[in-house]
Amino acid sequence: MRTTAINSSGSPGDEDILLETLTYALLLLGALAGGFVSGLAGFGTALMALGIWLYVLPPSLAVPLVLICSVIAQTSTLPSMWKSFDLSLVWPFLIGGLIGVPLGTMLIASADPKVFKLSVGILILVFSSALYLNKRPLAIKFGGRLADGAIGFAGGILGGLAGLSGPLPILWANIRGWNKHERRGIFQLFNFTVLATALVLQTASGLVELKVVWLAMVAFPGTLIGAWAGARVYHALNDKHFGDVVLGLLFLSGLTLVWNSLGAL
Repeated sequence: MRTTAINSSGSPGDEDILLETLTYALLLLGALAGGFVSGLAGFGTALMALGIWLYVLPPSLAVPLVLICSVIAQTSTLPSMWKSFDLSLVWPFLIGGLIGVPLGTMLIASADPKVFKLSVGILILVFSSALYLNKRPLAIKFGGRLADGAIGFAGGILGGLAGLSGPLPILWANIRGWNKHERRGIFQLFNFTVLATALVLQTASGLVELKVVWLAMVAFPGTLIGAWAGARVYHALNDKHFGDVVLGLLFLSGLTLVWNSLGAL
């Protein structure tokens, strides 16, 4: 990864100045795109931002930056969404997720990242495609709150392991047949809680470098503007269009994971 623009010192030449300008432009572009998707769907900052940021930042900086910007974007849109959330649906996911995050964090050292990404990517591709092609509304009530908590637990493990807290609860919410506001409440509150917890654990473990704070300050305006714009679009969508957007983002996420795990990126 080329990070000269972030680390350069002394008197940079024209090439260094150009690289630095490109770096900050891509940093703001990624923040804007990630914030927009988060404001629109309640998840997806990593899906949009990482693909841009990894061109100019190493994963050690890009991943914690995604966590910070995810928390910022979701916090900024909470006030306008809060009244529409059904908190009685969310709490089993939150409890399961908080239990799963530390376990996922501990698995980082032993999990094979390529196998993990390939498995999760295929799972997301299969289920998102099946849900999109299914034209009959689903409203499966199997397992009740216990099953919801189990899905939250699995999502917490994935969040602690690789920042992938969203896919399983999102797929499950679609299978449950919940409406737009019910699904959005689960996506946003669950991802906010799990990713904030993962950020705290990573910081406490010394995995977050001081440079990330500076990068977050640079990305802050783009994240807020993108989240605001995404939230405006969210309020304009009906249940069907919102569901199509969510499944489309999930499919793109799964495709990216499979492509990455096969070494094509």
